[in-house]
Amino acid sequence: MRHVPSFLRMTTAVAATLLTTAPVVLAPPAAAADLPYSDQCQFPNGKYPGRPWSLQRVLLDELWSQSKGKGVRVAVIDTGVDPTNPQLTDAVDAKSGRNFLPKNLKDDNGDPVERGKENGTTDTVGHGTKVAGIIAARPAAGTGFVGLAPEATIIPIQQNDAEGHGDVATLTQAIRHAIQAGAGVINISQDTSNAVKPTLDLELAINEALDQDIVVVASAGNDGLGGNVKETYPASYKGVLAVASSDRNNERASFSQAGEFVGVAAPGVDMISTVPKGGHCSDNGTSFSAPYVAGVAALIKAKHPTWTAQQIVAQIEQTAERTIRGHDRLVGWGVVDPVRALTEDEQPLESPNPQQGLGKPEAPAAAKFQVGETAEERNARLATYVAVGAVVLVAGLGGTAVAIRDARRRARRVVGAE
Repeated sequence: MRHVPSFLRMTTAVAATLLTTAPVVLAPPAAAADLPYSDQCQFPNGKYPGRPWSLQRVLLDELWSQSKGKGVRVAVIDTGVDPTNPQLTDAVDAKSGRNFLPKNLKDDNGDPVERGKENGTTDTVGHGTKVAGIIAARPAAGTGFVGLAPEATIIPIQQNDAEGHGDVATLTQAIRHAIQAGAGVINISQDTSNAVKPTLDLELAINEALDQDIVVVASAGNDGLGGNVKETYPASYKGVLAVASSDRNNERASFSQAGEFVGVAAPGVDMISTVPKGGHCSDNGTSFSAPYVAGVAALIKAKHPTWTAQQIVAQIEQTAERTIRGHDRLVGWGVVDPVRALTEDEQPLESPNPQQGLGKPEAPAAAKFQVGETAEERNARLATYVAVGAVVLVAGLGGTAVAIRDARRRARRVVGAE
């Protein structure tokens, strides 16, 4: 049994935001189809039998009638992506993948560490495989889990591992490789520790991607307990869409990093996704909120290939579900609404976020929060009340008249009898 750290350390202050709910174990050799689903994450694991809550909140048929992400390439810069999971086999472009971990790796005891394949398709941690699944896992029998963009293509880039051998330099290399590999969206589910701003070269690499109209999505971080507020990188760089985590109530998850740099929030609690060798596991963290948004970005990019990265980010921000008019440092402009982002798209929108470099337009109006009936339903109800009231009134008046008539007849009979 091999335990994986609850978070991934990077030697030059870069750490993957992995908040693991249970230790990962290597299961005995067996096909995932032969295993029952287990809450204790193991590789492989059984299939999750139902539809995860993060997908239940989306009308998938309506969403996919607009786009499935076909033709869009999404770079997953992470711990690698294992395409032996059947839901990822057709999603991963192994030829375009790369491994940027240093060669001749050793652990703290000086023992050799498995580096993985050169094309980035080794994932001993499972983090990158989960991220990739949330974006582009193909549908499969026996499970309701599927990626939000099930026809997008994943570029696997291994840049970190369980021992935290990745650093700022390898992250920078990974971003530049994603650009060369034709990525339309880059997902970075990592942040820097201690809010240390990395070297200028990392920011330059981010800007090179943005200049190519590549949408860069990054996790905000998991250090938000107790209301902690700080900037994290690369999420805080101008032009990057920083994603916080939301829970089932569309509120900030307790661990999610808060800050003015947060663009939107997305589900990040009890997130079901694919794991190495097959099956699924549950996990928590902004690491899994970011690919949820990256999947939406891929859907928009496939439907609107001429839109710029800024326009796609603006569309996601402007259509997010929010209960206030302005920006919230907890969930940004709101919780991403995939269907609304794909259907309310008659023309490109302008970002409400000055960080995106598009000025300071009027903040978007709060999304409708319908608790009861619509105006049309209310008018119909009132009309019904009027009609029913009239009938009751007529019936009441008629009944009163009959009572008065009968009373008069009885009075006449009594007088006559006297």
